[in-house]
Amino acid sequence: MATVKDYADITGQSVIDELFILGDRASRLKIQHVNSTAVGGGVAEILTRLIPMFCQLGVTSTWDVIKGGDRFYLITKKMHNALHGVDVTFTQDEFDYFLQINRENSESIVFDSDVVFIHDPQPIGLVDVRGKRDSKWVWRCHIDFSEPKEQIWLFLKNYIEKFDSAIFSAPAFSRSIATRQVLISPSIDPLSDKNKDLDQNYIDSVFNKYKIDRSRPIITQISRFDYLKDPVGVIQAYKQVKRYIDCQLVLAGGGATDDPEGEKVLADVNKAADDDKDIFILLLPPSSDLEINALQRGSTVVMQKSLREGFGLTVAEALWKSKPVIASAVGGIPLQIKHKYGGILTHSIEGTAYWIKQLINEPKYAAELGKNGYEHIRQNFLITRQLRDYLLLALSFYTDSDIIDL
Repeated sequence: MATVKDYADITGQSVIDELFILGDRASRLKIQHVNSTAVGGGVAEILTRLIPMFCQLGVTSTWDVIKGGDRFYLITKKMHNALHGVDVTFTQDEFDYFLQINRENSESIVFDSDVVFIHDPQPIGLVDVRGKRDSKWVWRCHIDFSEPKEQIWLFLKNYIEKFDSAIFSAPAFSRSIATRQVLISPSIDPLSDKNKDLDQNYIDSVFNKYKIDRSRPIITQISRFDYLKDPVGVIQAYKQVKRYIDCQLVLAGGGATDDPEGEKVLADVNKAADDDKDIFILLLPPSSDLEINALQRGSTVVMQKSLREGFGLTVAEALWKSKPVIASAVGGIPLQIKHKYGGILTHSIEGTAYWIKQLINEPKYAAELGKNGYEHIRQNFLITRQLRDYLLLALSFYTDSDIIDL
């Protein structure tokens, strides 16, 4: 695995020097992260890379994952949908069961850290145990919070306001709450298997494995199979393009252990594909980062047609590979794409289809978008920047004398 120093060639040495200075300042702090899954989804992916980097800087950092059965994850998926504006209603029994699972987890997780990061709604109830120790608690929200349904918002607000700080991924997600709010966008790791440079022979081998024709345009969306990623809408846009251009579509992704809807969405996607031999639906295991990397690098256009999006790291991943990206103007995506300069933002299936045709037919313009998009990601959305932001937030809770006394 890469070390912090290995990023200097990408970020510049001054960025690395700053991280070690901050790490030295925070070396007496213990930082703890808690989320709902160790595998699948962007949160687990980021934490897998961040935790070792904290430790390399001399900052003790741990990661705990809560446990819950099928009923719990059905409720939390319902919460996720309601926060994205889906019209669902919760019973008091559902809220009670959600809190019961949080209480059970609070008894099995040791909270002995100076700063505790709780990621997303699933473990939010753990904050009720914070009174046992004088630590600082941060709620880290990774999802689209722009139009939550009132019932779930009022329920979560009661817990969010028990935290010392709340982190959101984009300014549009800011809410009227008593808790101090911080903007920290997610990031990608340029040296991970999903993003590092690949040999062309390996890229070719992945496309050969799935019998995808490299001689014809390839449109690709990499996302877990989730209604909010709108894979059926991607198929509809592709079919509009197919009338004019002999192209192919790749829908590749996996699932997450805390997402019970994946199988149903996958079934709907297969139905929408309607046996089109130029649509490749790939259900990939968690160990497929190199293949995902290759699929993005070998594609003509990369899509992210989300209906709602907390941030959409697949956009940053594709831009990092200098690919032309077409994505919905939702959530944190507009932070990553400067429209018509470093990518394309769209609002409809018809608009998406229009821009797919444009980029396939104008490869020089598509390449220029990819080049500009790469530089925007390099400057703003790499893991070294997120590591710095987390360290600065943790240090902001304590004075120098406080840290010395820890």
